[in-house]
Amino acid sequence: MPTAPAALRAAIYEALVADPGLQAALGGARVYDEPPPGAALPYVTLGEARISDVSADDAPLQEHQLTLHAWSRQGGHKEAHVITGALLQALDDAPLRPSGHRLVNLRFALADIRRETDGRTYHALLRFRAVTEPIA
Repeated sequence: MPTAPAALRAAIYEALVADPGLQAALGGARVYDEPPPGAALPYVTLGEARISDVSADDAPLQEHQLTLHAWSRQGGHKEAHVITGALLQALDDAPLRPSGHRLVNLRFALADIRRETDGRTYHALLRFRAVTEPIA
């Protein structure tokens, strides 16, 4: 059985590459763990994760703080905002099924959209909070 973080990350990836709204915003299923060299913008990368044990009453629970990054160069902030909206639609309270684990909840926590120092690239950073428990 995969660990909860690995299973949740895989479930998020699968949900994102299958989401028609996100595919429309990105111009395809451009979701990467590590983008390939020369990847065309826009795209989304799976980012950092922080996992905490939040077990209570003998129930083994893990809290996951997950970061997604969206990268864009078209139309100023607009494209970055559209991609952010598509990510929220795809993931906030999504009924994902991580292998070997039950997703208790998955909630949007924070978004930060800014222009990078090159003056052309826009970067949206989105954070989600999830709680998982192993399936008995």
